[in-house]
Amino acid sequence: MNILNIITVPDPLLKTVSVPVTVVDDELRAFMDDMLTTMYAAPGIGLAAIQVGRPIRVLVMDIADEDAEKKPQYFINPEVTWTSDELTTFNEGCLSVPDQYADIDRPAECKLTYLDYHGNPQNVHATGLFATCIQHEIDHLNGIVFIDYLSSLKKTIAIRKVKKLIKED
Repeated sequence: MNILNIITVPDPLLKTVSVPVTVVDDELRAFMDDMLTTMYAAPGIGLAAIQVGRPIRVLVMDIADEDAEKKPQYFINPEVTWTSDELTTFNEGCLSVPDQYADIDRPAECKLTYLDYHGNPQNVHATGLFATCIQHEIDHLNGIVFIDYLSSLKKTIAIRKVKKLIKED
């Protein structure tokens, strides 16, 4: 499995709305396995295909505790079908916005449909960290990065810090 290059803000590709996947085959599964390897190596708990330069509606996640057994999840063409009125706040970070964090309000619960690793239709009701992470990653598929929820000043500062961090590497 390969570690893929994660693009960072302000790369305009991150603003791209990803297109639906039409075929779930071995090539797509290999790509999703590479995405998972990349996410674990970063390290992170979620990664959308657009973050590694592919504008397709695919994401991977693993929200298991660091010390627990890995529980990878694959989502193809995920679509939120319902969100709760109740909001919850999480301090979010993003592999495409390294070392930047902010409190973001999102629906506390959501329901979604998607295709799994094998292309089988699935439905899930997400709560807690799972709900936050899946909404964060689906935002990527829609061209939204978590810092887009911040004031323009805070967003500009975050982007400036990422640019400086990348120059130092």
